Amino acid sequence: MRYDLVDLRLFIAIAEEHNLTRGAARVHLAPSSASHRLRQLEDALGAPLFGRQARGLELTRAGEALLRSARQVFARIEQMHADLLPYAAGIQGHVSLWANTHATHTFLPDDLAGFLKAHPQVSVSLEERTSTEIALAVASGEVEVGVLAEAGAGAGVDMTPYRQDRLVLIVPMGHALALRERVRFADVLDYAFVMLHAGSAIHTFTMNAAAELGRHLDVRIQVRSFEAVCRMVGAGVGIGMVPRSAVPGAGLREPPVVVEMDEPWAQRDLQICVRKGGVLSGFAAALVDSLHRSGSAASP
Repeated sequence: MRYDLVDLRLFIAIAEEHNLTRGAARVHLAPSSASHRLRQLEDALGAPLFGRQARGLELTRAGEALLRSARQVFARIEQMHADLLPYAAGIQGHVSLWANTHATHTFLPDDLAGFLKAHPQVSVSLEERTSTEIALAVASGEVEVGVLAEAGAGAGVDMTPYRQDRLVLIVPMGHALALRERVRFADVLDYAFVMLHAGSAIHTFTMNAAAELGRHLDVRIQVRSFEAVCRMVGAGVGIGMVPRSAVPGAGLREPPVVVEMDEPWAQRDLQICVRKGGVLSGFAAALVDSLHRSGSAASP
């Protein structure tokens, strides 16, 4: 069936006001016109959307389902408008970039700032995804450029070196592990962890590493950034595992102690990922070149 955006806006307004007259007024329709449109929408759907209650109109199950979907429709329209707005402002090109948690929170902010400053006519949309998701999206052509951990690479993509880094353990000063130079992951699983939020690539990786040892991590708190992990660990909340590049050199009142991870998977080199055999747009090629040069300049 065909859906009218005016009808969907009206429906959302009535649902939020619990009243047809107030909902109609919000979308600048007469109550009689709003009633007619609502009746046509219900007839087309073959189900009532509202039931009359003492406190006003209440959604039926069908109405609740439509409300969720209608809100998503308008959210997507707003996103579409936001995506197109830069072109009206003189932007001539756009690049979609997916990157894992590590790259998104450490190297990319500075490197993308440099690229965008040098290319004022380009916009970049950056999304945080797992390395596996990035490789699949790039291979399918959904995304032009990805940055991922080397271990996440798969068939159908070409890789270019970006940055070298390692995962390290961070612990509070005075902790039992603070005097150790190196530890195995299995040796730290009895301690409470400060973790990045569920769904982040490093959260998934750490939980899977524990599961492979037949263990489950004691996660005391989940936060939204590596900086927050470092602050929480420094304050004694727990221990954490972060890229070495994410540990601040100074500035924290209670800096954590860094302990090397004696694990082969601790080396987390990042790669720039593009579709194998694909032809990049000019702006995407410029971004890949810029990221590669930034990484090469920073290499020891």
